[in-house]
Amino acid sequence: MKAYRADLLDFASAPAWGDTQAEGAVRFRPDHWLLVDDAGRIAGAQATEPAPGVEREDWRGHLLLPGFIDTHVHSPQIGVIGSYGTALLDWLNDHTFPAERAWADEEIAARGSAHFLDALLAHGTTAAAVFPTVHKVSADALFTAAHQRGMRVLAGKVLMDRHAPDGLRDDVAQAERDCIDLIARWHNRGRASYAVTVRFAPTSSPAQLAMAGALCRADPTLYMQTHVAENRDEVRWVADLFPEARSYLDVYARAGLLHRRSILAHGIWLDDNDRAALRDAGAQVAFCPSSNLFLGSGLFDWPAMLAGGATVTLASDVGGGTSLSMQRTLADGYKVQALGGHKLTAWTALHAATRGAAEALELGGEIGSLEPGRLADFAVWRWSVTPVDAERQRLARLKGHLHEQVFAWMTLADERHLQATWVAGRKLYEDAVFAAPSSAAGGRG
Repeated sequence: MKAYRADLLDFASAPAWGDTQAEGAVRFRPDHWLLVDDAGRIAGAQATEPAPGVEREDWRGHLLLPGFIDTHVHSPQIGVIGSYGTALLDWLNDHTFPAERAWADEEIAARGSAHFLDALLAHGTTAAAVFPTVHKVSADALFTAAHQRGMRVLAGKVLMDRHAPDGLRDDVAQAERDCIDLIARWHNRGRASYAVTVRFAPTSSPAQLAMAGALCRADPTLYMQTHVAENRDEVRWVADLFPEARSYLDVYARAGLLHRRSILAHGIWLDDNDRAALRDAGAQVAFCPSSNLFLGSGLFDWPAMLAGGATVTLASDVGGGTSLSMQRTLADGYKVQALGGHKLTAWTALHAATRGAAEALELGGEIGSLEPGRLADFAVWRWSVTPVDAERQRLARLKGHLHEQVFAWMTLADERHLQATWVAGRKLYEDAVFAAPSSAAGGRG
């Protein structure tokens, strides 16, 4: 048994939109001990000292949160993050596709996957739904690296059989064989789950979409991930390519790709009928605010999604997004909603990046909260690291309003605030710049 002392913050349920009190939903336990058993699962939390002999880490004055869950991110795109001057379709052709072509090489895919996952951990993210590339080896490399770290990862070989450059196209028959082999090798092995991964409707022929849908029907435990309605030019292109479909989302629905384990990134340009279809299918939209702002794609309407009964989670979408930091992503999410005339609370934002994401992925019994029995995926954060945010935190504490304190942290913090990250009870990242806490059988009282 190990015990970690800090200010514990997680969620018991979903906070209501706009509610800064969120009583009953927010669970804040200042200066408590989080107990983790030898199997790497959370055993409980308490204010009193742990039993004698329990190994302790005393992080008093720090914030302890469940590990962030990034529901849409691209492992090969770190190298093109922050590329200048293009909207979505040009950005893909000018930056993304050239970077992804290199991942056909096994060594590059292995090295890149390890770098990517370590970067997630260094940003406090412990689970993710990930796009590798069209190459089978890229999915293998990602799953292998995640398995070595014990991380929860959802991924699959990207499907693209048209409207993509040489070296990034597959064909229906070979793609199906690759998917079947990867599913057999990785789905539900350890903490890996296979996601049928359609790049987006324009880069898959109707035959390939039908094949992807057949894979989902054959095994309802598979996930499906793709992009939808990110950019207006993209939406017009899809309408030209699929004139029989009512909408962009309907392309996926017709192919059998809209179901309770579907993750659809962006969803900016959807209508009420689309939102009802998402609700009825139990699918989720991964809101990618940093990417939407950077590529000028549009303003996602979160309250409209909620009104339609659809589920929203948070995603960095690196490399369209400009940081793997979920705090930066959440801060951008606040700005996007503000531009639409809505106010995103810290509670709704953080819930969507932790417990809300876990439940949307049907993983609430494993990750996303600090409840007993969950795997001990968590991170310890500094409340402040600069004179500016230290003063902001001091003033927020004087007011005695928890939401103000946490909102200030969410909007001012980033990876510099991260002290350490644990996955299934194992510390896999620690910031060497700051001294480690007391760690001994006795600990500090």
